[in-house]
Amino acid sequence: MGFLENKARARLFYKYLSQVYDTINPFIWNDEMRDEALSWLAVGEGDRVLDVGSGTGFATEGLLEYTDEVYCLDQSIHQMEKAFAKFGKHSNVKFHRGDAERLPFADNSFDHLWSSGSIEYWPNPVDALEEFRRVTKPGGRVLVVGPDYPNSVLMQKLADAIMLFYDESEADRMFTEAGYDEFEHHIQQASQGSPKAITTVAAVPEE
Repeated sequence: MGFLENKARARLFYKYLSQVYDTINPFIWNDEMRDEALSWLAVGEGDRVLDVGSGTGFATEGLLEYTDEVYCLDQSIHQMEKAFAKFGKHSNVKFHRGDAERLPFADNSFDHLWSSGSIEYWPNPVDALEEFRRVTKPGGRVLVVGPDYPNSVLMQKLADAIMLFYDESEADRMFTEAGYDEFEHHIQQASQGSPKAITTVAAVPEE
């Protein structure tokens, strides 16, 4: 398990990263990648969407172009404060502080669920994916963006020491164990040589 796959260490990490997150983020996860992923999620007007690991609100900004019913959840108050500055603490965006592995929502609460740049910090990703399936309505979609496993052996060792990196076969295992029957993976990259993201879109099974 990587150093940052620990909730307390991840919160401390984001306390400092939040100061420069919006400056660094476009080199790894930019508008074009986000918008492409949003097209796969296919949010409709009036859909209720949960953004897990919403951070400073980069994905939230894109989701708001499709629906006004956006709920944000993050464990880092420092990241959330940056989002408050963008949207207002009492705006139409509903903010919740919480844990991806224990979502504070009832079953079938959302039409779709989005999570980008968060799975790499979860100690138990399958547990979180099960929670995503629980709170999303049958037939809805769950989209998860994480860091693609590097090809270099040296970079693999470095990645494993820091946080969760995974490839398509590992994504297959996690989503299958979490109870999803239908899903697809996409590899995204901001520019040649930049880190790759693996974006999985999964359909929540019909009951």
